[in-house]
Amino acid sequence: MTAPIPRDLPDLPPIPGHVVLPPTVVPARAVLIPVRRRLVAAFRGLTALLALTGVAIELVAVGPPTAALSHFTVQSGILLALVMLASARCAWSAHHPLPGALTGAALLYVVAGGLVHHVLRADASSAFAVTGGSGTAWQVAATHILCTAVPVAAAIEWLLLTAPGRLHLSQAPAWLLYPLAYLAFSLARGELLLPGSGDRYLYPFLDVDQHGYRGVLANALLIGLALYALAALLVALDHARPNPPRRSR
Repeated sequence: MTAPIPRDLPDLPPIPGHVVLPPTVVPARAVLIPVRRRLVAAFRGLTALLALTGVAIELVAVGPPTAALSHFTVQSGILLALVMLASARCAWSAHHPLPGALTGAALLYVVAGGLVHHVLRADASSAFAVTGGSGTAWQVAATHILCTAVPVAAAIEWLLLTAPGRLHLSQAPAWLLYPLAYLAFSLARGELLLPGSGDRYLYPFLDVDQHGYRGVLANALLIGLALYALAALLVALDHARPNPPRRSR
């Protein structure tokens, strides 16, 4: 007569001389075969060229380079161009894509700049609408490129040519550091320029002479909350959108 088999067998001791490794999770990109995506690289290169064209017009034909470089849309356009060029190189040479935190920040800034222009500055019913004419033809061209064409191209590239699920809400606070730094830069720049200068405050909602520091900080808080909401919307869309086809082109 044999003894009954126990229900719970004790764990066997490890074999001497052998190391027990814990289970690991292999990232998906480690097992995916990288492919060249030439058409994707071409579109990203054209997007970078479009952004650089708008920046060049602002620097050469619109106004003094120092004033042009102080605009949020110009700075965000330069950042997007650099990110698009690096992403184009990754797609052309079959390298792994850039971190989502970097590409998401560049997308957020250009989209935010376009929305601020169309919702606050170009809308005649807005309290912060720009009055006094539409400017020269070069200025109108640069505005349309940086505030309309570039955000649309960046959104198309993100929606159709990048893998979803790479943006996370935990990245949003870091994305807001640059707008916060730009607020400090804009206020410091206004203090250094002489009162009455035409380009002392480049955005009406940051004009301390008109709104005072309390009003400017209140405007900045509202815009900051709107930026965070926009970042959350981009993250939600990034996790809800389908995965674009991934094949060599």
